[in-house]
Formats: sequence, C-alpha cells, structure tokens
Amino acid sequence: MNKHGFILPLIILAGAALGNLSGGEWKSLFNGENLDGWKVLNGTAPYAVIDGAIVGSTKHGTPNTFLATKETYGDFILELEFKQEGVSNSGIQFRSLTDPNYRDGRVHGYQCEIDPSPRKWTGGIFDEARRGWLYPVILNPRAKDLYQFGMWNHLRIEAIGNTLRTFLNGVPVSYVVDDMTAEGFIALQVHSIRADAEAGQRIYWKNIKIQTEDLTPSPQDMDQFIRNMIPNYLSEGERAQGWRLLWDGKTTDGWRGAGKDAFPEGGWSIEDGTLIVHESGGGESTHGGDIVTMEEFSAFEFQLDFWLSKGANSGIKYFITESYGVTGASSIGLEYQLLDDNLHPDGKLGAAGNRTLASLYDLFPSYQTVIGRKVPRPIETWGHARLVVYPDNRVEHWLESYPVLEYHRGSPIHLAAIERSKYEKWEDFGVWPEGHLLLQDHGNLVKFRSIKVRELE
Repeated sequence: MNKHGFILPLIILAGAALGNLSGGEWKSLFNGENLDGWKVLNGTAPYAVIDGAIVGSTKHGTPNTFLATKETYGDFILELEFKQEGVSNSGIQFRSLTDPNYRDGRVHGYQCEIDPSPRKWTGGIFDEARRGWLYPVILNPRAKDLYQFGMWNHLRIEAIGNTLRTFLNGVPVSYVVDDMTAEGFIALQVHSIRADAEAGQRIYWKNIKIQTEDLTPSPQDMDQFIRNMIPNYLSEGERAQGWRLLWDGKTTDGWRGAGKDAFPEGGWSIEDGTLIVHESGGGESTHGGDIVTMEEFSAFEFQLDFWLSKGANSGIKYFITESYGVTGASSIGLEYQLLDDNLHPDGKLGAAGNRTLASLYDLFPSYQTVIGRKVPRPIETWGHARLVVYPDNRVEHWLESYPVLEYHRGSPIHLAAIERSKYEKWEDFGVWPEGHLLLQDHGNLVKFRSIKVRELE
C-alpha cells in the first residue's frame, strides 16, 4: 500500500504506454450515429446520440437504467471515453446478466464505478445487485485523483480469465481475481436519483471499442493490492508479488498446536477446503486449543477469509511468543479480534469498543465507519481480514477491503494502552522482533480459508 513515494511516476509512465500494447483487432461497439446493437434494461432513463457520443440523462422515479449490448462477452479488453456534467454516480457494467428468476430480472454483475463524489472511487469494481464492493479505490489510494470531472476521461477494462483489472487515464486502479461470472453483456449505467431537482444530469460515452482475441494484458503494478475472491487460490499476479499460501487447503502442514509439537488431535477439522474449529461451549483453549504457524514473522502482510457462527468469539494473533509458558488459556500475543459484536458479551466489554471485530483486542478499537460508510460485520457469511505489519512497526487492520485501525507497535500510545490492559503483567508484551501467527480456539464454531502471507522488506 503506497509504501514508496517514488513508485507513482513509474506507474504513470507504464500506464501511458497501455495504448501501444500489441493485441488483437479492435471492434467498435458504437457506430457514432445510433444505438444499433444496444438495448435498455431495468429503468426508463433516456439515452440519445449527440455529436457522436451516447448521452444518458438522469430521470426521477425510475430505478437504475442500463444501456446494454445485445451481444455477450467473456474474455475481452474494453476501452472507451466518458465525461459527466452532473454529480450522480454512474458506471460501466461488464460480464453482467439479467435473469427473470433473479430479483425479477434486475441487472447484476461486475461494474466499473464512475464516482464524482468526494470519496473518489472512479475505476473501482462494484458487484451490482449481488455482493457489493469488491475493490473500493481505498485499496489503491494513488488512483483516487485520476478522474477529471467535466472532462473526457479514458477507461480501460481487462477481463481475461479470472482476472479483472481497470485503468483510468492510463493508470492502474482495480485488480480483482474472481470466477463468479465468466461471460455477460456490457452496459452503460444511468443511476437512479432521489428528487426531480436531480433530473437531467448527463453522462457521455464515446469511442467504445473492444478486443476479444489475441489479448495482451497490461504490465503489472507490483505494489497494487490484488483482491482475490477465489478460495485457497494463489493467482499468478500474487505469486509475482511474493504472496504464498500459509495453508494448502488440504492438510495441517505448516501448523501445530500452540505450545505443542503436533497439530491438535481433536477440536479442529478440514472439510472441503475449509479449516474448522468446532463448537465446545465457548471455553478458551479448552478443547483442541489454538494453532500456530511453524514459522515466525517480523514485517509481513497476512490475509484470510473467516466465517463466524452466531455469537462466536475467536481471533488472529500475531507476534506470538511461547516463552511465557501459558497453560489452560490462549497464547499471549497481539490479537486481531474476530467476534459477533452483537451477540457475544465481549463486544460490550473493554474500553471504547476495543474488543469488537477487527480491533486490536483490549488495546485499540476498530473504526465502525470508513468514509461515511458503515463497515460490514459479517456473521454466518464469509468475511475478509487483512493485517499489515510494516518494517517501521506501523500496523494496519483491514476488514472487508476497508482500513479499520492503524497504530505503531512500541509507540508511547501503544505502550500506554498496554499498561492499562489485561496484558500489563506480561513483560515486553507485543514488542518482540518476531513471532508466530495464531488462529484461536475460543470454543465456538469458526471457519478459515485462503490463508496467505508475504514478507515485507
């Protein structure tokens, strides 16, 4: 995440060359004269052709309206230009679908966002009417200021296999690996509005062209975060960035019981690519017990998917040391809290919410909102946790693609928080140079998958 100030100019130079990449023949999707090959779906906002551009206008009293291609596309590279004259957001659907059996035919699927609001998420990938945000541009803050409102902007979308990438004005924005939809139509969106006063806002599209053969992907930005939605799968792009799986999805290789030489004989199981800690009455390390990595880490980036049952308590601990010789309780270390905040009593304990989901347990609370949006609290559905420990001891907790906590390990504020916490009795708590990663058995049904790590320099 934007670790080196010198990277952006290099990315701009690489992005400027995108139009020169070799590849297959381009095909125009818009003839500049009429809307042949397109159809309107879901709403009644008007589209027209004006001066060689498709122009959509907002209309009150209608849901989102989409001008969709009659053809569908699987693997492709799409390029177009767009500009806005109003502040209503918009987007370009791709690999999108409509089915009368799905929400009465509502258009759903991947969308490249056009966002004139102060949050600046143009180029982000949203899963319309399905899963919501896959790649908010907060994951790539260097791309937030690329959009030029009121002027023509260049957009490139690459959908090649399970890799979905967007580029705005020649610079990488989003990078998603996902296999939910392999083919669908492309559509231009006019978003719904709330009042008559917002009617008539225009968005323009022109020079819409597509490649479908001999596709050449753009060079990879090695510092761009890749959001991989496929369980237990490491993409080529991730491998190039140094990511590796910490759990293979099949065996207990690389893990053992905390304070033990082997993996627990009970309390944990592996089923269909999921690592499961089983319900045992809510006790802390009273059944199978915690598990830790064989390796130790110092500066690293770690992520996994987690699934919490109702009322569940668990955690991801880092910088674990076993030198304390703890028995009958969970091992000691910094903890990314995993919790059903609403149903588990721990959510109301501690100070200022510092025992809630994604908090640094008993030390610092996680943010409940980011850029005015309430951060999802996934229960009985798969959530995503990400933890970054930089070489300078700056630490970030991420939840569902949102940064929810930042602190400096060993800073005066961190040490003061330790002194007034349950950890004050442990000498040098949380400031060791390296330690194990731990998944906690707190006696509740919790599942893990897609456990991966990369070490930072």
